[in-house]
Order: sequence, then structure tokens, then C-alpha cells
Amino acid sequence: MGMVYWMYCGKGGFEPLDMITNEVINQAIDYILQHIEEELTLGEVAGHCHFSKFYFSRLFKEQTGESVYGFIKRVKLEQSAFRLKTEQKRRITEIGADYGYSSSNYSSAFRQHYRMAPVDFRRQSYSSSMAHPFFHHENWKVESFEACDSKISLKYIPDYFVIYERRFGSYENLCRDWDGFIEKYREFITEETLLFERTYDDPAVTSYGHCLYDICMSVQENCPLKNTAKIQGGKCIVYHFKGHAKHIYAAYQTIFLVWLPRVSYELDAAKSLFDIYHEVDSETKYMEMDICVPVK
Repeated sequence: MGMVYWMYCGKGGFEPLDMITNEVINQAIDYILQHIEEELTLGEVAGHCHFSKFYFSRLFKEQTGESVYGFIKRVKLEQSAFRLKTEQKRRITEIGADYGYSSSNYSSAFRQHYRMAPVDFRRQSYSSSMAHPFFHHENWKVESFEACDSKISLKYIPDYFVIYERRFGSYENLCRDWDGFIEKYREFITEETLLFERTYDDPAVTSYGHCLYDICMSVQENCPLKNTAKIQGGKCIVYHFKGHAKHIYAAYQTIFLVWLPRVSYELDAAKSLFDIYHEVDSETKYMEMDICVPVK
């Protein structure tokens, strides 16, 4: 698999306002995500980063726009909401308990965040996922299980060492983000380079503007840059996507709403989902990519 030719969507040379530039904060976010089902405290996260609680709190708020506590609480609730949607047979109280909530506390916190009870969210999750968050006037429908299954294979993906940039915001700006990213790191591009997007949120669950995602480029492990990381591979179900960019959301929702509930695979919550790009044409918006979903 050689370097995909990414046709630029605009002019580069800018620093997006929604990019998290401080690597310590990125390491803190990674730590929070890896331990999100545990009782996390400000002191624990600040200590992991070797900062005082006061300094770390200020830096985190500057970079993310959220307090450490607010970020942890939001991610816990949104991850639990995603599991309400994808694990329909599990009891609501069990899912809440996974994130440290008692039954009554979970319902109260969930209502405060989503303005509805967890049971109502689960009941409406299918219909609410039908509203496309980016192409607002796009009419679409999920694929049948059989159609989706024909595009999926089980693979063991290797780990990849990458340059990455992390962003908060809407995926509507993804084309712009890639333009600036490739221009900035052009000197590291070779014929062996692969492009990735690492995703942490379901945009049907996470509020507009709060989606967290990394855009990445494979490099050698001796890369001198600080903003490098390892994308963990392993056992993944891989959906082979070919089509217009506006249909990627439908592919993801089909996996979440139709395919996963019918199979025995369990999502590996310790790993993030990621896309591997193979072909992109910004003029026609045609794309070929693998949607990689880590499973146990």
C-alpha cells in the first residue's frame, strides 16, 4: 500500500484554532481515555503529567475549553450513551455502573447532559442517529445486515507509528485539516506513507463541536518530532468503504446499529477506532478507505 494522493481542498499555512497543540495535554487526554471507567481525580491526572493541580487545570482549560472534571464527566456519559446504543441487550444500570455511577446518580447525570432518561435515549438511539450531523439535508438509510456484512472482514492490523495532530470540533472541517497537515509534514512523505484518522466519538452521540479526532501520517520510529504516537492495531473488524465522503457517516451507523448487534464480537474499549485512507479525490469527494474497529 503506497502513499495515497490527497488532492488539496484549499490553501495551507494556517494553525487551526481547534487543534490541541500541547503534548502534555494530549498525554493527559490519552490517560483519561484509557482509564475512563475508573474513578479519576484531578490530582491523579495532574500527577501523571508531573504538574501541580493548579497549573495543570489552567493549561487543560486553555487547550480544550473544558475543566478536567467537566471533560471526564462528559466523556463518561457520552461513552455510556454509545454503549446504550450499541449494547441494547445489556441492562442500563450495568452500563452506568461501568462508569462508576449508582442507578439513581446515573439517571440524574444522564438527564442533565442529554435532557432525557437513559431508557428514552436508548429507545430513540436508532431514529436520532438518522439525522446526518454534517450533510444536514442528506437523506440516507442504513444498509441491511447482509450488505454490510459483505463489506466486512476480520483482520489483524499491525501497530503503526505516526505523526499526529489532535482536534476538537466538527468533522466538517476535516478537508481543511488535512490540507494544512500534509503541507506542514510534506518532508516526511514517502511512497510507503499511509494516512489515518483516529476517532474517539460517535457524532450521533457526542455534541456538535466536541468530537475528538486525530489526523495521522505513518513515519519511521526515529522521527524527531514530539507529536508522534502509536496507533494500536490487533484484532479488528474492517469495513471496506468505497464511495462519496457524505456516506461515511452512514457506514459507521450501519456498523453500530445493524451489524454489531447481530454478531458476537465485543468492542475493545481500550482502543480507538481508526480509518486507513487508500484513495481520496477532493473534486469528486470519492474515497476508498478501511474503517477499522478493534474488537476482543
